[in-house]
Amino acid sequence: MKKPDFDAIVVGSGPNGLAAAILLQQNGLSVLLIEGKDEIGGGMRSAELTLPGYTHDICSAVHPMAAASPFFKKLPLEQHGLEYIYPDIDAAHPFDNGTAAVLKRSVSQTAQLLGEDEQAYINLLQPLVSDWPVILPDLLSPLLCLPDHPFAMARFGLKALTSATYLSERFKTAEAKALFAGMAAHAMQPLSILTTSAVALVLMASGHTQGWPIPKGGSNTIAKALVSYFTSIGGRIETGLYIRSLDQLPSARAVLFDVTPKQLLEIAGHKFSSIYKWQLARYRYGMGVFKIDWALDGPIPFTADDCRRAGTIHIGNSIEEISNSEQQIWQGRNPDQPFVLLAQPSVFDLSRAPQDKHTAWAYCHVPNGSTVDRTEAIEKQIERFAPGFRETILARHTFNTSELEEYNPNYIGGDINGGVFDIKQLFMRPVLRCTPYTTSAKGIYICSSSTPPGGGVHGMCGYHAAKKALRDVFKNDIDLLG
Repeated sequence: MKKPDFDAIVVGSGPNGLAAAILLQQNGLSVLLIEGKDEIGGGMRSAELTLPGYTHDICSAVHPMAAASPFFKKLPLEQHGLEYIYPDIDAAHPFDNGTAAVLKRSVSQTAQLLGEDEQAYINLLQPLVSDWPVILPDLLSPLLCLPDHPFAMARFGLKALTSATYLSERFKTAEAKALFAGMAAHAMQPLSILTTSAVALVLMASGHTQGWPIPKGGSNTIAKALVSYFTSIGGRIETGLYIRSLDQLPSARAVLFDVTPKQLLEIAGHKFSSIYKWQLARYRYGMGVFKIDWALDGPIPFTADDCRRAGTIHIGNSIEEISNSEQQIWQGRNPDQPFVLLAQPSVFDLSRAPQDKHTAWAYCHVPNGSTVDRTEAIEKQIERFAPGFRETILARHTFNTSELEEYNPNYIGGDINGGVFDIKQLFMRPVLRCTPYTTSAKGIYICSSSTPPGGGVHGMCGYHAAKKALRDVFKNDIDLLG
């Protein structure tokens, strides 16, 4: 039998594709990583989208899960050029009265600013933060696996599986409720849906343990560090080759796809069983996003001083406003006052813009596939809490859902999370299988954010898929690591 061209091929170079390729290469295999674009990175890319000298993160900009990732933390990425910058305030949530609630590194410091909800906040977050070092690996693993720390996971699960609306009832103040709601809105679902508390708790615990860092120079530095390490241990990369068919691939014993179910069906559906194809076809995608990048003449003039010192800003005022916004989008409408997520990296990383100038980006959620221009709505929301913001704008660049999907085909209809993350797809991601990374075809795996543990720049979907491929295909050839 003719020897295959490679032991393994990974298609797609987002954080999960890179993680999968690295783990396979670390185990002494010959690995080819293929990327459809000319530049590696998926959502970890940066570019001068507005004016020369202004570096913008095309997708994600703030990376709590990248810094916390159990796999990435094992890699010598600092030696390959990665440096994180940690804002003093991870996130701020401004209110119409000119104040703001904040997420600080300390649970107690955050709680002290919440008035009569100080103890309620400590009671909710401190046990989770204490358990965080032992439960994070379990949280970033397939949920159908037996956790290494079942009691700690159970304590987390009892809170995390509830809706954000329900769990926020622990608080009395509008400030605490809104702070929690802004975190939960990252779930891109109505706050009344089960599991939305999980996203809020993970983000808040990450802030209290690891922080919400910004990579110096742009998010592309994460990708560059991963690529540099991968090639330093012998990995090979081919860019500019968009895979639409298995026939385009060299021969290999295993192929791992950092793509969503829709693309996997298009590429390899003829290899799958009818049941597996039916399951993949039923996979659901969620809300999209409309994103703006700005080149600014100065820092955003937020009324609340804490917002000027925060890496991330959640703009939505109250839990009622945020809940209403997300509910309308879920029902296919674009609200007048959308919840806005904003990052201002240049406040902390002076390399992002010319001297005394700044960059910022923001997005709001929109119905999946919506191409409605939300520029006015987003800027109006920012101006509401930062009067004079519009006067600082030198240039802007926008992405609607179709433009985001063109940029990264994994963003189906603008969904940056790789699919709805509700209670059903928490356990059926992308289908209900004991090993969600395997397909019905031997040697073909899926390793994108459409598999556990889901969206985020952590690489753990790719890591777990590669571990499964190592056990299935290469167990007689190598000793597995870890």
